[in-house]
Amino acid sequence: MVEHGGDTTATGHTRRSRLYDYADMAGADQPRPDAREETERRRRAFAVLLGEFRRTPVLVPLGDGPGPDAERGLLTADLGGVRFILAFSDEQALARYAIARGEAGREWRYRTVLGARLLDAAVPAAGVPCGAAVDCADGEDGMVFPPVRGVVPDAVAVSADGGAGDHA
Repeated sequence: MVEHGGDTTATGHTRRSRLYDYADMAGADQPRPDAREETERRRRAFAVLLGEFRRTPVLVPLGDGPGPDAERGLLTADLGGVRFILAFSDEQALARYAIARGEAGREWRYRTVLGARLLDAAVPAAGVPCGAAVDCADGEDGMVFPPVRGVVPDAVAVSADGGAGDHA
């Protein structure tokens, strides 16, 4: 997720799409793992990342409220009808985000929040489909935790049919 529009002209090159990497792999002469095995391997890897995130304190910038005395909420970004709370692994990651937005000169207030609290308390409080985006200015090194079962509480998870919550 890139908020600065993905402008790569500043660096002088265009990044290669990860789709090309997948296309290259499809043509390789290596034996292809069973799709189920690969899916299970990726699920386990994601579960490890999720567990680490839940145990880790992250920096969550505070967004500007509607007035000077208003309580400041958490900084979010909306993408494809889903709200993401922006979180950062450290001050350097937050600084990279500020630079990417062209806002390095302003003061960035933040709270330190345990990842589990972010997913279990802040996400449900959003009132809309919501997940968390970690280190979103870091390209492939960033991580997105979508509002799906197993990541956020079931009551606020988005189902495959586009609905939210636990509907029987």
